[in-house]
Amino acid sequence: MSQKSEIIIIGGGVIGTSIAYQLAKRGKKVTLMESHDHASGASGSCDQNIFLQSKNPGIHLELALASAKMFDGLEEELGSPIEYHRRGGMILIESPAEMEIMKSFVARQKQIGLEVDIIGRSEAIKLQPGLAEHIVGSTYSTMDAEVNPIELNIAYARAARKLGVDIKLETAVTDLMISNNRVIGVVTNKGEFQADLVVNATGAWAAQIAAMAGLQVPIKPRRGQIIITEPVPRFIKKGILSAQYIVAKYNPQLLEKSSSLGVKLGVGLSLSQTDKGNILIGATREFVGYDTTNSREGIREILKNATRLIPPLQNVNIIRTMGGIRPYTPDGLPLVGFVKGIDGLFMAAGHEGDGIALAPVTGRIAAELITEGKAFIDVEPLNPNRFN
Repeated sequence: MSQKSEIIIIGGGVIGTSIAYQLAKRGKKVTLMESHDHASGASGSCDQNIFLQSKNPGIHLELALASAKMFDGLEEELGSPIEYHRRGGMILIESPAEMEIMKSFVARQKQIGLEVDIIGRSEAIKLQPGLAEHIVGSTYSTMDAEVNPIELNIAYARAARKLGVDIKLETAVTDLMISNNRVIGVVTNKGEFQADLVVNATGAWAAQIAAMAGLQVPIKPRRGQIIITEPVPRFIKKGILSAQYIVAKYNPQLLEKSSSLGVKLGVGLSLSQTDKGNILIGATREFVGYDTTNSREGIREILKNATRLIPPLQNVNIIRTMGGIRPYTPDGLPLVGFVKGIDGLFMAAGHEGDGIALAPVTGRIAAELITEGKAFIDVEPLNPNRFN
């Protein structure tokens, strides 16, 4: 005999647990299902940066700004440590051409409300010692922050469970139960579960779940490789990206035309340092299916790029590497909302590399759409049916 819930959430990463927490706060009976464990996907194989200034001006940045407000005080709200710090962030600029691109990018971000400026080399090196001599300047925002993504995922899960959410780990959804064009539950490796609504929050696997309802969703996996160093005294003062990272993120078609291996791998500097002192050095952006293994060429190109921009990194020992997959969408925006043509199915996936940064606001938006029919901001650009 199948069990019954009001809402089933598929996916126990940071997006799924954030939605579960927000729905439970609103009195909903929620069951969350995760095929492995919390932080076993992208939420446990990413860096810790919460970059606002990497977001495209428009709805993307508006979401990030709203999420940033929610991060302030979130540790106290959830009742668990998440290692959240607003240390600020920099995007390193290597040439006059990049400087012009970033000036335009920053000007549009300021119009939306982001506190960000372009600074020269002398000021940049005061904020982050060790910059290579060819660095001409940087952007800088005091609003960028960091968080431990695994602790964030676990904190949301704990808070959701305290509010009554039934979390079922190692419970893999193998099919959707559909009747008269309506999802009425899920089939899992542990039996059938009925629900009035099913939320697909499975990140890079969201297309596979959608396919169970006969839907085509343009979310595909995009690998990122990261290097972790030994613990060292505080060296990385701010979260750091490179202007090349922005190009890799928003213009993947440009990478394919390059003769450079690093460019083809989508290598752009992403740098931060944990509370324990480990430096996280990334990252690649590669379309290699669901392969999360590290490649020699990927790690080599990340290191070449990082030490080219910040030479003192050559003196730090590496202890391990990791790989994860981001849920890529063609326009860089997540799919959040009800699916057309199949009643009872809600999408919340496709955040690419922004799942951690946008987790709080995604949880709120999803809960509001489900319980009230509208969100506190216009989320039509996130409509999951926009590619149909």
